Amino acid sequence: MADRRQLGYVSAYTTTSVYAEVYGVATGGTALASPPTGYSGLSFTADGTLTVTSAGLFDVLMFGGGAGGAGGESSVTRGGGGGGAGAKFESTIYLAATTYAIVIGAGGAGGTSLISGSNGLPTKLGSYAFIIGGGGGQGDNRATVGQYMNLGTGGGGYGGATGSVLGIASSLGTPYGFDGGNGVATTAGGGGGGVAAVGGNAVTTTGGAGGTGFQISTFTGNASTFKAGGGGGYGSITSGTGGSSVGGAGGRQGSSAGSAAAANTASGGGGGGEGSSGGAGGSGIFYIRFKV
Repeated sequence: MADRRQLGYVSAYTTTSVYAEVYGVATGGTALASPPTGYSGLSFTADGTLTVTSAGLFDVLMFGGGAGGAGGESSVTRGGGGGGAGAKFESTIYLAATTYAIVIGAGGAGGTSLISGSNGLPTKLGSYAFIIGGGGGQGDNRATVGQYMNLGTGGGGYGGATGSVLGIASSLGTPYGFDGGNGVATTAGGGGGGVAAVGGNAVTTTGGAGGTGFQISTFTGNASTFKAGGGGGYGSITSGTGGSSVGGAGGRQGSSAGSAAAANTASGGGGGGEGSSGGAGGSGIFYIRFKV
């Protein structure tokens, strides 16, 4: 029986088996508890070192840090947009036998009153590959802090004055991430973009829902788990929900802050209510697997 790590095909014109690269072997991080049949794998939730002991092919899935939600304006029904999720990179790549520094992208901080959320930071596989973080939720100051330059996913639009309500587009586009949703002037913020769907638009007094995240169970073999959902937008009556239940929920009228996304979810934070901060984005995560 052939080694399961070998990839091959049989020519239609000959009976010769032609083999391409074989899968390699690596150590480091934390072993996947129940990888798919025929695979072994590792995860990194913090910076560390990946050691490739046998060169070859590897399946990689990694997410940048989620972005923070924007803060709301004091004493009025104007709240922040939800933060965008960290972008997703998934590919089969060749790695030489050496060590690689794994850097996990931090989540962006939530913005204070009127301030846009901070962008998430990149997750990196040495100097070989990286994926950028999400774009910050939009506050009243977005034009002055470069928030038009959003990243893997777009932040949700601000629920403030007309002209600042538009969600921001993902700079990478699909399949890496999606755009943020639009806010409604003076009443609700848009949802941050997820890696599987756009952030929801706010509707009257209801904040936009965060965009859908990515189901990782097929890759990792674990139970149903989502990563990289967008943050929900502020709503003066009803807050926007976080994408796939991993993005932070938005705040509501009455000075309620946006909820933070949990660590290693790569998800966006929720937009904050009047005078309150947006929620922080969740840090990224790195997965790698190989055939055994």
